[in-house]
Amino acid sequence: MTNVGISGLGAVGSQLLQRLQYRNDINKVVIYDSDYSKLGKHSRKNSQKIQIASSPKMDQGDIEILFLCTPSGQHLEYAHRALRQGISIISVSDRISDVTGMLSMGEIARENQCTVIAGAGFSPGLTCVLASFLSNNFDIVDEIHIAKDGTGGPACARQHHRAMKRPSLDWRDGQWVRRPGGSGRELVWFPEPVGGADCYRAALPDAALLQPLFPDVSRITARLSATRQDRFTSWLPMLTPPHNDGGIGAVRVEVRGQLNKRRETKVLGVASPPSTLSAIIGETALSYVKESNLYGAGGIASIVPPEEFIEIIRQKGVRIFTFDGIPSS
Repeated sequence: MTNVGISGLGAVGSQLLQRLQYRNDINKVVIYDSDYSKLGKHSRKNSQKIQIASSPKMDQGDIEILFLCTPSGQHLEYAHRALRQGISIISVSDRISDVTGMLSMGEIARENQCTVIAGAGFSPGLTCVLASFLSNNFDIVDEIHIAKDGTGGPACARQHHRAMKRPSLDWRDGQWVRRPGGSGRELVWFPEPVGGADCYRAALPDAALLQPLFPDVSRITARLSATRQDRFTSWLPMLTPPHNDGGIGAVRVEVRGQLNKRRETKVLGVASPPSTLSAIIGETALSYVKESNLYGAGGIASIVPPEEFIEIIRQKGVRIFTFDGIPSS
């Protein structure tokens, strides 16, 4: 039996809590959010497994694994404090500074026999596992291209708004390349009901997680869908308040390489509410963190067998589509 913590009860954290409290292998779920109304709502459910933390310093409890679902930019402080107490971390942040900061904690994690999983959400997270899964179909992988549409809760929407105005982080021919956010328009086809959308370079961390797994790949890129208004207003505060949940979103993962000396391209995609998918990914990753002795820091794809992981999330209702929009077998 495991004691886990969830810091942040927004669109992702609240759905993650719903999933964790019914698992038979979890003894207790300790929760905290700076919005006390959210804590009160969950405490009224009278679940014997749910315990409210009195402060954001959740590392002072007896939890073994801490989910960080707070807004981007807050994860590193929580993670440093928890690791010093021997608590493993699963972070859902998609902010470059959070992800690269988590990856730099490998030595601290090993010293304290902990595991740090960075980018454990819709994208990055699921996208990295799909890329790893597709790579098994090639003799040589040359390129990986990620595209993302949609947002989860308000914090996610604000982070995407910031990402559009900041430089991208791409891997190209053995070096990191920064290019202006909002440039490089590309029409990308996602699974229905999302369909086609213009996608642009943005400050997305997928390449930072994939490059260590594929050091010989020549190109790794990530793009974010945006409307013309999104691009032109990215330098301003958000003009309208974000929705509590952004509805249906999608990801598309394209891998190019060589198979039997022929050039091949394979594409997988998923359409789902990003907050729901992120909760599924985080909850599924929990079992691997519990059972793993691979102490250190990395993304989900560094710790899970991709075929097995994909089969598990399929059983939880996730539909994965091939490039032509047909669910894969």
